[in-house]
Amino acid sequence: MGAGKRVYRVILALVALLLGGCYTTYPPAPPVVESFEPQYLIGPGDSVNIQVWRNPELSMTVTVRPDGKLTTPLVEDIPASGRTPTQLAREIEKALSKYVQSPVVTVIVAGGVGPYGEQIRVIGEAARPQALPYRENMSLLDVMIMVGGITDFAAGNRASILRTVGGRREQFGVRLQDLLRRGDLTANVAMRPGDVLIIPQSYF
Repeated sequence: MGAGKRVYRVILALVALLLGGCYTTYPPAPPVVESFEPQYLIGPGDSVNIQVWRNPELSMTVTVRPDGKLTTPLVEDIPASGRTPTQLAREIEKALSKYVQSPVVTVIVAGGVGPYGEQIRVIGEAARPQALPYRENMSLLDVMIMVGGITDFAAGNRASILRTVGGRREQFGVRLQDLLRRGDLTANVAMRPGDVLIIPQSYF
C-alpha cells in the first residue's frame, strides 16, 4: 500500500472518530406496547357533526375554530379542542339544558386532525417534513410513507424520536436507513401522539 493511501485512510478514520464524538447516542425506541389505548382528542380544524335527538334544527356540522372553540345554535363559543367527542357531547348537553328539556347529544368527528399537541411532527431530512395527525397503531414506517421517505442527504440511522414519557421529554434512537433502504422491519417502532421525529443531515 502506498504512503498516500495510508495517509488517506488515517485521515478518514480521524474524521469519523471526531464526527462520531459529536453525536449523542440515544437508547433505541421501545417496541409496540399492547396496553396503549389512545383516545381521540378534538383539535382546531376538525369537522364535528353534532346530532341533538328529536331536535333537527339544533343538529349541524361545524368546524372547530383556530381558537379551539365552536358555535352551534343556542350554544356559543364552547371549548372543543382537547376533549373527546363524548366529553364535548356532555358539555353541549349541559349548555342546551337551559333551553331544551333533557337533551341527548351525539358528537361524531368527520374529518379529524387532532390538537397540535397530539400531532406527529417530522423535521429535518424528510422528503416532505410536516405535521401529521396521529392514527391508532401508527408505526414509524407509516409515518415515513406519508412524508415520502428520507432525502439522499439524510443520516437515517442517526434519526431520533423526541417523546414525552410520564411528563418528561425523552429521546430515542431509530434506524431509518435500515428500515427504508434495507427493509429491516425490526427497525420499525410504534409512534405515539405528540412524537417529534428528527432526521439529521449526513456529513458524507
